[in-house]
Amino acid sequence: MSVTLQKANIFQALEIWEILQQAILRRKADGSKQWQDGYPNLAVIKNDIEKNQGFVLMDDENIVGYCAILINNEPEYANLKGEWLSNEDFVVFHRVAIDEGHLGKGLAKTMMTLIEDFALENNIHSIKADTNFDNVAMLSIFEKLGYAYCGEVFFRGNARKAFEKVLN
Repeated sequence: MSVTLQKANIFQALEIWEILQQAILRRKADGSKQWQDGYPNLAVIKNDIEKNQGFVLMDDENIVGYCAILINNEPEYANLKGEWLSNEDFVVFHRVAIDEGHLGKGLAKTMMTLIEDFALENNIHSIKADTNFDNVAMLSIFEKLGYAYCGEVFFRGNARKAFEKVLN
């Protein structure tokens, strides 16, 4: 499987939303509280795309995953209860979701590696991200890919674990 990370377009929004709905249901089935409050939703995805921040993981012509990628644009990260590894420019990703028909193939890790490539192509050497305390799958991926736990950030009143990886 040879996958690429591409900017999403508005015509892909409904298919992306289906993938995110699958992920929302998986989080719930796992007992996680992440994404159980009406966020994310189709309007969020459309906003990502309109701001050129929505990205699809493609296997040939098929969307197999989605994430939002932002540069230096996460205001909550300024309020970290903890300490970041760096204070330079950073890439942040949100809303990582893999199509349920493609789970177990390491695509989330592949997507994160492609995000690292995106950062380096933009001469950025820091990736910051966060996840719920109960998102075991993402916490495991952070550990496997060498992300360092930096503290807590808060979204919609909920604490989330924040991580950073400094790229060479």
